[in-house]
This record gives sequence, structure tokens and C-alpha cells, in this order.
Amino acid sequence: MPSNQVEALLQRARAGDGEAFEQLIEPHVGRLYNYLARMVGDPADAEDLTQDVILRAHRAIGSFRGGATFQTWLYRIATNIAVDALRRRGRRNARVTSLDDPLQAEQGLVAREVRDTQRDPQRLAEASELIEQVQNAIAELSPKLRAVVVLFDIQGLTYDEIAQTLRLPLGTVKSRLFNARTRLRELLEPYVAGAA
Repeated sequence: MPSNQVEALLQRARAGDGEAFEQLIEPHVGRLYNYLARMVGDPADAEDLTQDVILRAHRAIGSFRGGATFQTWLYRIATNIAVDALRRRGRRNARVTSLDDPLQAEQGLVAREVRDTQRDPQRLAEASELIEQVQNAIAELSPKLRAVVVLFDIQGLTYDEIAQTLRLPLGTVKSRLFNARTRLRELLEPYVAGAA
């Protein structure tokens, strides 16, 4: 969405126009959900937390002054909500759910992805196991490290956007990303060494 269109929608949303707010938030909902699912490790919790982000953003839209992008502001809200949820739940009680598990829908259980029938079942099993190992390793990271690695490596934010989102100096973002990747490498070493 062009920046002038975003600014026009922001002005309308600040004035209480609910439709303008919906137009602003709608392109970000999927990415916020994915970010929160990676942060808290539970798709059901991520759905609830995504709704919390939307509600909090709606209530606070009048105070958004544009010092950062709208997306960065949303990720800041999402990060705060995720860290609060992790604190409440306690890191040791975090449940990791594979994003490949089926979803409960009105018509029953449905697959999250369409399976690629062209691929070898052995490769599918290995890929699924690798994804699970990576998700488990990410869940082992502290919330500070997890936020940086998910925002950069999974959500695709730049260092500057992460610094704005987390209100950290650029050097701290780079340091945390380095530390997170080092820790992930350590956590995945036994799995990678065993697969070789």
C-alpha cells in the first residue's frame, strides 16, 4: 500500500473511522499471527494474541504519531503481548506445536498445507522432522533472542525495523541476532550431526 494511502487511512482511523482501521490492519494480520505463533509456540494462543494485538492497536491508534512505520508499531505491540504471555505461562511450560499439524475448522480437521505428491515420503518425513527440531530450538531461546531471530529470519524485517520495533540500539539487535543464531546452532548440532 503506498505511503500516502497509509497516511490517509491513519488520519481517518485516528478520527474514529473503523473501516479505515480495518483497511490498515488487514494486510498485517497473517504476518502478525505467524510471528506470534513462532513466539509462543501454540497456534490457538497465537490466534487469541493476534486479536489482542488488533484490539490494543485499535484502542491506541490515536496515539500513533508515525515515528516508526505502522508495521513496526504493530510488531512492537505484538512483541510486548507475546513476551507478557510467555511470562505468564512460564517458559518451561511452553508447548511447541508443529505448524504442520492439522487445524480444527468448521468442516473438521484440515491440513495446513497441500502436500506435494511429487516428493519422496522419506524426504517429507525428514523435512517434517527438521522443521520440528528448528521449532523446538526456537522455543528454547529466551524471549529476547527469539523475538530478534523470528523478526529477522522468519518475518523478514530489516535490522532498522527490528531496532524500531523493539526499541533497541542497532548494535544490540545485531548482537542478539548473532547470539540467537549461535544458540540455535548449538541446539541443532546434535540433530545435524546425527543426520550426517
